[in-house]
Amino acid sequence: MATALPPVVDTETWRAQLAALRVREKAATRELDAIAAQRRRLPMVKLPDYVLEGEDGPVRLADIFEGRSQLITYHHMWEAGAEWQCGGCTGFTAQYTRLEFLDNYDARFVVVTQGEIGEALAYRDKTGNRMQWYSTYGSTFGADMDAPADGGGFAVNVFLRDGDDVYRTWHTNGRGTEILTHTFPMIDILPYGRREEWQDVPDGWPQDGPAGAGWGTAQDVALAYGPGSGHQD
Repeated sequence: MATALPPVVDTETWRAQLAALRVREKAATRELDAIAAQRRRLPMVKLPDYVLEGEDGPVRLADIFEGRSQLITYHHMWEAGAEWQCGGCTGFTAQYTRLEFLDNYDARFVVVTQGEIGEALAYRDKTGNRMQWYSTYGSTFGADMDAPADGGGFAVNVFLRDGDDVYRTWHTNGRGTEILTHTFPMIDILPYGRREEWQDVPDGWPQDGPAGAGWGTAQDVALAYGPGSGHQD
């Protein structure tokens, strides 16, 4: 069965329908601006003096900022003893290869996982991940930040530092994390979109399966970015 195609129209008709869509797109942009403004007005919660594990040993949460005032953490799902971890988390964090631009905004973005630091760093290297990783193994930090152990979920948290005091300012999970990625917005402008069953599509549009059907596996990420892939420095 042939894949369905959008209807073919003349340029004037196409421009008219694009202009109608643009009204909604601009409204969505303004709404996102308003949401960001509300986010900037959220109160915050002071945190205890957590200690995590980094590549060089124990490190206080306040020191993970490395002198900056703002910190974003992506909490990578982790199954103890598994050879391959969550494909979604692995693929999601694989896209962040150039984070130096955050220096101009007094911020860092790092990965935190419940995995033991040695295992976590070995997995980072195997998959060619370019981010800085920290472990909350043996600490309540992950669970307290709504990312519990044993595959309990992924999350994004944002923190603000004032001297040695650290405050939690924002959290999201699920599809809320999509605002941090370029991948889904890029796929969403394609005629066929994500090709997932939940999406509202015209009759005959290809739909390959449930949410995440096209994400690929952790092994796919390792083949693309890991040792021997040609993507290493």
